[in-house]
Amino acid sequence: MNLAVFTKPWPQDSVPELARRVAALGFDSAEVPVRPGFQVQVASAEKELPELVSAFADHGLSVASVASELDERAFAACAGAGVGVIRIMAPIVRGDYLVSEEELRKQLAGAVPLCERYGVKVGVQQHYGDHVCDATGLRLLLAGVDQRWVGAIWDAAHDALAGLEPENGLDLVWDRLLMVNLKNAYYERKNGPEACHAEWARHFTSGRHGLASWPRVLAELKRRDYSGTVCLTAEYDDEGDVDRLCKEDVEYIKSLLDGQASP
Repeated sequence: MNLAVFTKPWPQDSVPELARRVAALGFDSAEVPVRPGFQVQVASAEKELPELVSAFADHGLSVASVASELDERAFAACAGAGVGVIRIMAPIVRGDYLVSEEELRKQLAGAVPLCERYGVKVGVQQHYGDHVCDATGLRLLLAGVDQRWVGAIWDAAHDALAGLEPENGLDLVWDRLLMVNLKNAYYERKNGPEACHAEWARHFTSGRHGLASWPRVLAELKRRDYSGTVCLTAEYDDEGDVDRLCKEDVEYIKSLLDGQASP
């Protein structure tokens, strides 16, 4: 497996600093945001993304994917830089799920000509809240969209927050799987028992401590002989300690892959 990290937590780094950080943390590759406020902007991505890929290669790293939008400039930049996947999510208008789903499906079908022109795939990831939130929803959304170019990016935390077992979530999208995201989270009570109505929040934590069982996820990937990218999304509510948590999590992932860690 190719072990990547999403570089969203480090927008302040220069490109060489970011490459050194990713290498020092122990990853093989990265997913980079092509968005405002980050090292690569959509408007200038055709110049900036190949430069970033080259800088990463100097440290023995590749760029597995970008997190961006269905903009032709992003497709062209990925083609020029040799990056094969653009990751997006699937927003839903609250109370209008079916209409939103159909509109998303049309958008994805409309992106297929760009995929064909540039040789770049689109991966759709589930996300809690006002998005397609689990693997079941992803499978329904992607039904009928060209499987050669549009696939699923399965996220362990979001399926766990939705209550879906990882073996079932992976099975639902296996025939369209482009990449696996690893992060973890749990629900915590925001107010006390004296409140009239309970309020809950999602807390993003390290790999050992959330609802998603990373040992089960990685065991299922090994059982299915998965050889693609596993991306640590480096999403933690403790934003001041991201590097330490990230390093611990990459070591945890490697120990699970080596069969040295217990669940």
